[in-house]
Amino acid sequence: MNPSGFIDIHVHSAPDIRPRSCDDFQLAHEARRVGARAVVIKSHHVPTVDRATLAGKATPGMTVLGGITLNPSVGGLNPAAVEVALQLGGRIVWLPTLFARRHRAWDGGGGGIAVVEEGKTVPVAREIFRQIAGSDAVLATGHQAAAEIPVIVADAWAEGVRRIVVNHPEHRVVGMEVAEQRALVRDFPVYFERCYGQPSDVRGRYDANFEANLRAIEALGPDSTILASDVGQIENPPWTECWEQMFAFYSKRGLSESTWRRMTAENPACLLGLS
Repeated sequence: MNPSGFIDIHVHSAPDIRPRSCDDFQLAHEARRVGARAVVIKSHHVPTVDRATLAGKATPGMTVLGGITLNPSVGGLNPAAVEVALQLGGRIVWLPTLFARRHRAWDGGGGGIAVVEEGKTVPVAREIFRQIAGSDAVLATGHQAAAEIPVIVADAWAEGVRRIVVNHPEHRVVGMEVAEQRALVRDFPVYFERCYGQPSDVRGRYDANFEANLRAIEALGPDSTILASDVGQIENPPWTECWEQMFAFYSKRGLSESTWRRMTAENPACLLGLS
């Protein structure tokens, strides 16, 4: 099985307010070295479009993309910030993550940004959906609750969004069961992003998601799956090593090369409009 040509739609690199294991330029050079096709830089706090542009220009032959996450540091659900990010070429708009109402509750806090109120997507979110649709960009669901995601997807689809990814449904902060994923993908052609790991109950450690992700792939098939890393944390191995571990795991479990390519190259290219 050949691991080259993969696309990682979710990487955290420096500069950031949290220590990261590599910076944007190191990530781009390492991705080119191992034969990746593209990477997407994500930050919970600042837009990454301009950074991605510079990292890509400094690394000929490597596609580096960015976007914006709608947390308080950019004004939350802020159409003005979304407009600028999209005009700069942003490919992904992430709904609130660390500051989502669901994440704040999961963390034991209160408050947070609500995308869904009383079973309906808030009006400003629908305005942002129209912006995303107008730029043919990607809507990523961020750290919303599993019960909120179908509402968000249905309303985004109604506003014309055709590129939608559900971020790490296996993550405890999202907690989307396989049956819920199956019901959603029956109605809408979304992708499920299945990531390397997630924070452990033991502070400073991460748990691998390999087995949970494999069960979901076996249940739903590879057509709706995108494998991604969501790494860059200093608690995790370096980015390349995380991908090597994923490749080794799925190879050992008998995954075919065509299925691997579907989940790591073809599906993310389709999502990002790189096909």
